Amino acid sequence: MSAPRLRLGVAGLGRAFTLMLPTLANDPRIQLVCATDPQALACAQFERDFGVPCVDSVQALCAHPDVQAIYIATPHALHASHVDIAAAHGKHVMVEKPMALSLHDCTRMIDAAQRAGIVLMVGHSHSFNAPIARAHQRIQSGEFGAVRMIQALNYTDFLYRPRRPEELDTSQGGGVLFSQAAHQLDIVRLLGGGLVTQVMAHTGAWDPERPTEGAYSALLGFASGAFASVSYSGYGHFDSDQWMGDIGELGQAKSRDDHGAARRRLSQTSNAEQEAALKAARNYGAPQWAGSTAAPAGLLHQHFGPLVVSCDRADLRPTPHGVWVDGDGQSALDPIAPTAVPRQEVIDEFYNAVVHQQPVLHSGVWARATTALSLAILKSAQSGQPVVPEFQVAPTVSV
Repeated sequence: MSAPRLRLGVAGLGRAFTLMLPTLANDPRIQLVCATDPQALACAQFERDFGVPCVDSVQALCAHPDVQAIYIATPHALHASHVDIAAAHGKHVMVEKPMALSLHDCTRMIDAAQRAGIVLMVGHSHSFNAPIARAHQRIQSGEFGAVRMIQALNYTDFLYRPRRPEELDTSQGGGVLFSQAAHQLDIVRLLGGGLVTQVMAHTGAWDPERPTEGAYSALLGFASGAFASVSYSGYGHFDSDQWMGDIGELGQAKSRDDHGAARRRLSQTSNAEQEAALKAARNYGAPQWAGSTAAPAGLLHQHFGPLVVSCDRADLRPTPHGVWVDGDGQSALDPIAPTAVPRQEVIDEFYNAVVHQQPVLHSGVWARATTALSLAILKSAQSGQPVVPEFQVAPTVSV
């Protein structure tokens, strides 16, 4: 007997959905049955691709009788209200990171899910990646002793990709602290034990034409005594994928000839309206959208930049090929074969939670703690003082 399929509705057909599209379209456990998006071109593309309706609101999507669960990929500021609607209709929820923009909204989402008795999972974040999970498993085995120090960094062109005005406004979830730190902090919390007790941070907002945080660096202290240094720059100069074997964040091979491409595309615009139009033109179903529902061939594992976890008896380095283990006497790769469907780990967790009632690692409680760290970085940078983050929790599920 074949496994039951999870009947999924999609709220939001923008960038996040596009990144999840090869997963949702090619994992045999998922059946896409409905969607909603304010863009008519995106809705028309969805109906062509999947032969199912695109309705006119999140309310209508959640009321659809064929929908069992909702993937919420709407703008950050709408996540809480859309989880409220899904929960009121008894629909399970996978909501994109960041969970929300305030701890109040995170708690509101957790409470709504608990009252409704639904699964609430937050992702995708790169802490789902198979090499991160393998590193976590080997740390948990005790073979290397305790985690002592973590170094994580990433240099990208994030800030110079085409943006809508709200994506350059920190108060509306713009900048790197919400969209990008959610990945890095989730990874470091998982590998470091989750319980961050202190944050000391600096942020950078160095381009007045893009007035939001484009960089941060923070020192995190854990309850165990371990500490982590996390740094990110989205200013589009050095590309740290060079240190990952020229493998991009999505597991794809990259050419160094593409250096500066984001800034060159952006130079074609002269105002916010043109920039928003440039972004819209490349979205799902739009005239310049060149994607497909097929799973790309030849991908390695996804990553979020160079990462080293220092334990008593080894340093562990998750990479697109697996986990390098540099021990006392030898250095060896613990290889992990690529999967045919990218981000399959995300569906593993959500499907098993909904269909098999298994516990969720990337729960609302877990994601709230990550959001609390993003907010603590902002607060520490503004005050110049260390901050004790709220709502910290240890991982409750092994991966």
